[in-house]
Amino acid sequence: MESDKELGKILIIDDDEDVLLAAKMLLRKHAENVIIEKNPKKIPFLLNNDTYDVILLDMNFSKDITSGKEGFYWLEQILEREPTAVVILITAFGDVEMAVKALKEGATDFVLKPWQNEKLIATLSSAAKLKKSRNEVTQLKQAKQALEEGINQPFKDIIGESDAIKQVFNIIDKVAQTDANVLILGENGTGKELIARALHQKSLRKDKVFIGVDMGAITETLFESELFGHKKGAFTDAKDDRAGRFEAANGGSLFLDEIGNLSMQLQSKLLTVLQKREVVRLGTNKSIPVDIRLISATNMPIYEMVEESTFRQDLLYRINTVEIHLPSLRERMDDIPLLCDHFIKMYCGKYRKPIKKMSPIALKKLQKYQWPGNIRELQHALERAIIMSDSNMLSPDDFFFLNQKAESKAESEPETFNLDDVEKSVIQKAINRHGGNISKAAKELGLTRASLYRRMEKHGL
Repeated sequence: MESDKELGKILIIDDDEDVLLAAKMLLRKHAENVIIEKNPKKIPFLLNNDTYDVILLDMNFSKDITSGKEGFYWLEQILEREPTAVVILITAFGDVEMAVKALKEGATDFVLKPWQNEKLIATLSSAAKLKKSRNEVTQLKQAKQALEEGINQPFKDIIGESDAIKQVFNIIDKVAQTDANVLILGENGTGKELIARALHQKSLRKDKVFIGVDMGAITETLFESELFGHKKGAFTDAKDDRAGRFEAANGGSLFLDEIGNLSMQLQSKLLTVLQKREVVRLGTNKSIPVDIRLISATNMPIYEMVEESTFRQDLLYRINTVEIHLPSLRERMDDIPLLCDHFIKMYCGKYRKPIKKMSPIALKKLQKYQWPGNIRELQHALERAIIMSDSNMLSPDDFFFLNQKAESKAESEPETFNLDDVEKSVIQKAINRHGGNISKAAKELGLTRASLYRRMEKHGL
């Protein structure tokens, strides 16, 4: 046997105490727990209060010595309460017709009294494995049902009612059922992958796969292998033939996150595949057609990158048939109460704490903070507050760390009054504030983009 406790939790019901004690003595070495019960009327109580991997049930109780009717009655009661229960019947008579009838009515197997110890253990071992398989099937069915319910619930994971997020929902509704390529633009932490998944779930491809790829995490050397696949022996570690992400997503949606991080060389390779709609695995010359719905995302200023010749214009045209601009959290402050409710329920459930409430003054504090990390930062702030707070009401003090962040970013007296150093510092802060968007930084500084670029070059920024 693989383990001396492989039988899990066993329930034995028999009105013969000698049988119960003998079975318990034998099985306790092989089972995690052995529960014995003399009175079958306790079965409903036992099933309501616990679950069992295998149930051993006597067919003939004292009221009905030979017909097995009482055993059949309790078999029916067990399966009515627990349809996936694994029940092995015990009989002293070896009646073949009774055994066949029991199997037809839902019993898994039967054993004869007096039993052979090795035979009983082997029978229970097979039954325990069957129970494990049934549990796994049940879990898969539940997961599938939850997935289907999620698919049918529009924008389930995207929390918000502000005008800014409603505009995003409107675009998703219009574009989702087309196969148009979509480019999602937005700062880090705004939920670009959630939008990509919503597009897939509302598309005609919703029953097919959704494959996500973090382009920023793929090295140049592994780019072709990861995306287009390889043949065994194509390079040192290629020990098997492997399909790339494009092939894996065939028929479904492919989400290329952080596409702005690709080098010009990799952009060229990606463009070729998107134009031809086919891939060639490394180490082969065979073209494999792929049918995907492409969704891309970036937090980079991609139009400025085109102007600076760091992103191919023809690739941009290819990936952005439709654009979705995701608003930052500071552009949708009205959604903070809804987001707080959502994350509070999530983390109170996760950490098994009573549901906490947000005090009005704490909520006001969160709505005044600028959230440079967007929804992801808000989520982490609420998770930390729920873990650390001893009260059922979250107060401003539970978010003291936001004060520290705000103070560290607040304007303070410069360490130097050298004009060049001050100018460099101000330009850097403006660029950081706008997430690297040069146009917005230049506008805030009262400069043209060309002037800002000259000053950046001057200061080595």
